[in-house]
Amino acid sequence: MNTKAFLLASITVIIWGSTFAAIRASLHGGYSAGHLVLVRYLIASAVFILYALWPGVKFRLPKKEDLLRISILAFIGISIYHIGVTFGEQTVSAGTAGMLIGSAPVFIAIIAAFVLKERLGLYGWIGLGIGFTGITLITLGTAGPSLNISEGAFLVLMSAIASAVFFVFQKPLLSRYNPIELTAYFTWIGTIPFFIFFPGLFQEIQHATLEGHLSAIFVGIFPAAIGYVTWAVALSLGKASSVSSLLYIEPVIAIFVAWVWLQEVPSTLSVIGGSIAILGVLVVNGFGKYKSVVKKAA
Repeated sequence: MNTKAFLLASITVIIWGSTFAAIRASLHGGYSAGHLVLVRYLIASAVFILYALWPGVKFRLPKKEDLLRISILAFIGISIYHIGVTFGEQTVSAGTAGMLIGSAPVFIAIIAAFVLKERLGLYGWIGLGIGFTGITLITLGTAGPSLNISEGAFLVLMSAIASAVFFVFQKPLLSRYNPIELTAYFTWIGTIPFFIFFPGLFQEIQHATLEGHLSAIFVGIFPAAIGYVTWAVALSLGKASSVSSLLYIEPVIAIFVAWVWLQEVPSTLSVIGGSIAILGVLVVNGFGKYKSVVKKAA
């Protein structure tokens, strides 16, 4: 993975890692899950409309032959993903949601190997295995004594699979559209199903707290708009499997932000799992890069 892709993916993961606590804050601040996902994507859609209409910006419409694919990916990667995460966090803590989403790189690597014919290599698969072990430990550290997977956890895990499909299948489109254009298409189309939650929206906005409003604005501008653009750029510059390995850091950030913001204290096992997850990223990117350098030197 080149340096630019690594930096942009890292920025994205930091933004996305803070999302889970912000969603919980909005839910605690008077927003229902349905109204929250609609508000955040109305905000994100408005951001891209302003960009498209900005003087001097050349914004192209999608080609007819790509419209169906873009629409399907928008439904999977935006609509399904965010409904799963937002409704899941009604019963799952912000840290746990981040950890479950952290399983996405495994699904991405597997799908990318079959769809994009990407060869991750031995160190890549070892790194993914280490990272998945870390995610498992984090999950065990927060599941409680019964180790039961709740409905909320199932919804978030569904979102992890949806994001894997979305990230892999959008990559070919990045050769025909720039990342901002493509993210705008996904955002606008993916927002349409959220209008099912429109009834009662204005009344809820009136009764929500200031923290709820600020959190909703934050998740609308940063994770939903800026984060998806920086991720699309990173994805266009590197392998989907390698870039996505950085998602293993997302649960660590989610746990830390939830600890500071919501006072959700992580268990010792979760901290150990987070450290192992970071090690997995270092193996994928560090050892793989070292091996390439050695081959060139030889």
